Amino acid sequence: MSELTKLGNPDAVAGRTLERIPLSDTFSVARLSVSLRCTEFTCRCPITNQPDWAKIDITYRPKSWIVESKSLKLYLETFREVGIFHEHLAAHILRDFCTQIEPYECTVTVNFNSRGGIAISATASTE
Repeated sequence: MSELTKLGNPDAVAGRTLERIPLSDTFSVARLSVSLRCTEFTCRCPITNQPDWAKIDITYRPKSWIVESKSLKLYLETFREVGIFHEHLAAHILRDFCTQIEPYECTVTVNFNSRGGIAISATASTE
């Protein structure tokens, strides 16, 4: 656990690195599924720079690692002032999560609040 730098560190800063914890041998990875929900996500419209709010759901089946949740919180915080389309965000989070956590499978769903009368949800998943 010595490689964890964010958990328990009040001075930890937001960054695009997801920290991971080894999956204990006591779990059967064939049966373990992990769901994470962020209910207070914000980013910006890439055209108007207006704020957008969303709920983000990440569900994954770990292979060797589980994500350390504080690092995920700080990772998601890095999008706060970023202009990004909703569909691109789902794919971006999925790519980073799969690259850094290396799960068997993963699904990322972004559910954005209505703006202009339209709510957008986008889902990106591994095969």
